[in-house]
Amino acid sequence: MVELLGTGELRRLANELDLRPTKKLGQNFVIDPNTIRKIVTAAGLSPRDKVVEIGPGLGSLTLGLLEKVNHLAVVEFDNKLANRLKQTLDDRASGHKCQIVSADAMDVTSLPFEPDALVANLPYNISVPVLLHFMETFPSLKKGLVLVQAEVAARLVAPPGSKTYGSPSAKLAWYANASAAGVVSRNIFWPIPNVDSALVYFEKREDSYPDELRAEVFRVIDGAFSQRRKTLRQALAHWAGSPTEAERLLLAAEISPQARGEDLGIDEFVRLASKK
Repeated sequence: MVELLGTGELRRLANELDLRPTKKLGQNFVIDPNTIRKIVTAAGLSPRDKVVEIGPGLGSLTLGLLEKVNHLAVVEFDNKLANRLKQTLDDRASGHKCQIVSADAMDVTSLPFEPDALVANLPYNISVPVLLHFMETFPSLKKGLVLVQAEVAARLVAPPGSKTYGSPSAKLAWYANASAAGVVSRNIFWPIPNVDSALVYFEKREDSYPDELRAEVFRVIDGAFSQRRKTLRQALAHWAGSPTEAERLLLAAEISPQARGEDLGIDEFVRLASKK
C-alpha cells in the first residue's frame, strides 16, 4: 500500500530538512494528493511501464507513481533530498521498488533501465532544456507528461503559425506529438508560485527522422527564431553563410525565402536542413 503525502506531512519533512524552497532551483512542491492522482491519471500509465521521474523533491509525485507502476527511477540533484526520499519511500511505499539516481538531470546519460515513459514536475527555470535532453538521451521514451509553467506549456504544444509557436515547439515536435493535458491551480503548490502551471502530454512520433540530421535541424530552428521579425532569407543568413545562400537553400527545399520561422512545421525544417 502507498500512503501519499499531504500538506502537513510535506511541511514537517521540509522543517526536518531545514528546507527553504528557492526560486533559483525552481522548487515548487505539489502538496495536494488529489492533484497528484490527477497527474498520474493524465500520464496514461500502466503497471508495466518503466517510468523515470525528474526532480522528485520530497516525494509527492513519486508516491503517486508507485501506486500505478512497478518500475520507477527518479533523478534528484539535491543529495539531502535524495537521502530523505529513500526513508520516505520505506515508510510510505514499503514493498514498492524505486531506484534513486542522485545527479543533475542535465548530466544524466544512463538509468537503471531503459525508460519508456517520463513524468515530472519540472523546475520552471530549466524545464525545456531538461525535457529535450531526456528525449535525446533516451530514445526508448514513448510517452510522457510534464507539469510546467503555463507559458512554457503553451509554447510546447503550439502549432506552426500561432503566436506562441517557437523553438521549443519545433524541437519537441522532432521527437513527439504534444498536446495540452489540463491546467493546475497555483494554490496546490508550496510555496505558491507567481505564475500558473499546466500539463503537457506527449507521444513519440511513429515516423521518426534520421538521427544524424538532428543537430543540423536544431541549428536551423535556432537561426529561424533568433530574429522572429525577419524573413528566413535574412534570419538564416548566418546558418547558411549569406542571405543569398540561405535563399538558394530555401528554394531548394520549396520554402519561400520571405517566410518566417513561425510559418514552418518540423517537416519543413527537416527538409531545409537536409539541403545543406
